[in-house]
Amino acid sequence: MNRIKTMLGASLLAFACAASPALAHPPIAAAQAAASFEQDRADILAMAGNYRVRFDMQESTRWDAAYTPLEKKTSGGNEVIRVVEDSGRRIVLQHLLVVNHEGKDMVIKHWRQDWEYEPARVLVYSDRNTWTWEDVPEKMRTGRWSQTVWQVDDSPRYGGWGQFETQGGVRRWRSNWTWRPLARRDAVRKPVYDRYLAINRHQNTPDGWIHWQDNTKLGPKDGTLAPIVQEYVLNTYTRFDGYNVKAADDYWAATRAYWGAVRAEWARIADEKGGIGIQEEAETGTVISARLMQLADDIQSGKTTTAKASGEARRLIAENTRRP
Repeated sequence: MNRIKTMLGASLLAFACAASPALAHPPIAAAQAAASFEQDRADILAMAGNYRVRFDMQESTRWDAAYTPLEKKTSGGNEVIRVVEDSGRRIVLQHLLVVNHEGKDMVIKHWRQDWEYEPARVLVYSDRNTWTWEDVPEKMRTGRWSQTVWQVDDSPRYGGWGQFETQGGVRRWRSNWTWRPLARRDAVRKPVYDRYLAINRHQNTPDGWIHWQDNTKLGPKDGTLAPIVQEYVLNTYTRFDGYNVKAADDYWAATRAYWGAVRAEWARIADEKGGIGIQEEAETGTVISARLMQLADDIQSGKTTTAKASGEARRLIAENTRRP
């Protein structure tokens, strides 16, 4: 087992080195960075709003001859995105899904994206159940933004860094190559791959914005990490107010202090332990995700207080995390 882990680790390093964006994108001059800073901020903040979302997922090229790519899958929903923090060089956006179940509108706290300007390090997915700090090369920091994505319970999912650029008249932010754990849609199927290596692009459109992902799905094979299949994901956010936006805002008003305490505890653990190690399950994400989400629902319904729920959340996070 140790030999396999060592070989997998070597494979991860080889993939990461081969995929280094520094070769394709040279350092940004300070004057150029200063000139585009406000436009960068405006593009990030423009992602906030009320949207109809369409998720298009397509496995395309197989890299393993024994694998059969999945058929194209589409889904969608209504999503509210609110600015949680804007301190100039740091912007935090929270996504909230609004779904109608049996005639009742329900709010599901969705993912969160944190943007940081010229970061020294980023919390990245490094192996199963493990996230570690990765330094951004000093010469590649000027003018660049990191994006860290967090799961529904504010546990980490993936992080990367990149720059805004204009090509063919289209302005977009493009990440470096980033590692990710399996999304729930894949994890529940127990596939032969167990992680993704991906590039993300965020770009504004006249109607909203899009998030485009180029995912290489990899898994252990003969003691090494091997590519299985390529997947393309296009998430389209179109401005739309024709649903119960108020339900999302009411949920956030009732629970934002609680989720602020949860975010702070994850951040404390990441700093104190040099990253985050926590067990994940295919059906729920982290082993404490369901409980952390339920505590927020209990605050909104009046079954508990923010203080009590925050205390229990801090205990759950502290007791279920480890050093990476």
